[in-house]
Amino acid sequence: MSDQKKEIFDSVAQRLKIEGFNVVNRDETRPWGGFFVIDEAQAQQFANVYFDGLNVEELKISGKLSPKILIVAPNTRLSWQYHHRRAEIWRVVSGTVGVITSETDEQGAVQQLIPEQTIKLKQGERHRLVGLDDWGIVSEIWQHTDPSNPSDEADIVRVSDDFGR
Repeated sequence: MSDQKKEIFDSVAQRLKIEGFNVVNRDETRPWGGFFVIDEAQAQQFANVYFDGLNVEELKISGKLSPKILIVAPNTRLSWQYHHRRAEIWRVVSGTVGVITSETDEQGAVQQLIPEQTIKLKQGERHRLVGLDDWGIVSEIWQHTDPSNPSDEADIVRVSDDFGR
């Protein structure tokens, strides 16, 4: 792992600790960067800090929300993907990132998002997060759509992927 990547992850970990969040998973192994998973019991606290106090009750579809922080490296792309059991809401914390969305498998244009901009992704909507010139940090809340079968990392349908996954 590059020194810069380790520095970014350690900095985010420190910030989350100071903010009082319980990190239940830290994954630095993704070829595009990685993520932190926050305790689901802290969804409202996470929304207060990272989504300007958005009321999580209004986000709940099945009653379960999963907060995460995504870290995307410069000039990398996550897979072109969608999900059967979740919708997502993203808000840029720092850096500038690109987002591609589409109702079909055909990729649209890259939209640039800057800090404090938010995007909502519907269940089944194709999407891709793109690292641009700098490291991007994005807060994310999964909105689980199936209460009897909550979404997980296996609920990723990859239409295409730069890393052959």
